[in-house]
Amino acid sequence: MKDAQIEELLLQALETEQNGAKVYETALKCVTNKGLREEWGKYLAETRHHIAVVERLFGELGLDPKASSPGRKNVHHISSALISAMETALGEGPSDAAQLVAAECVTLAEYKDHLNWELIGVVAKSVTGARAESLTAAYQQVEDQEDEHLYHTIGWARELWIQSLGLQAVLPPPEERRDVRTEVGAARAKGAREQMTF
Repeated sequence: MKDAQIEELLLQALETEQNGAKVYETALKCVTNKGLREEWGKYLAETRHHIAVVERLFGELGLDPKASSPGRKNVHHISSALISAMETALGEGPSDAAQLVAAECVTLAEYKDHLNWELIGVVAKSVTGARAESLTAAYQQVEDQEDEHLYHTIGWARELWIQSLGLQAVLPPPEERRDVRTEVGAARAKGAREQMTF
């Protein structure tokens, strides 16, 4: 294992969570759908908890949560661009268009967040001792929520787009109705959406 790369992963995970809260705060300004507002409000609260989980992990591993790295800077730039895109959409278009932009931006942010936690799980299984215990405990607190954030938001983005096209959407999306938390579950929910439109 490359310790420097583990630290890089954790720095990116912390930056992703910190900026993820800002992404959700901005996205909530764009929401017009009541169900999506409730969902993202919940995810914002969970993301704030995830920040605390990662900060605690830094303390347990003796890492500096304020350390900088090229990857951490890139995460910050990408998150800032997502926030900027939503702010632009809010200022320039109809509210439904801003909501679509927000759904896409949250999906992109959650993809990175999900990947970070998947990799933290891989690292947790590959190290030993106190490091393994700390990483595993953090992973177990967060991973299921990250699965939900990603797969449900993908469903919301798809269905809001379908609705914007003037077609029959399934809202809330099948992923939420079935409480999807796996990639296989997401594929099944998406496949079942046609039956839900009748």
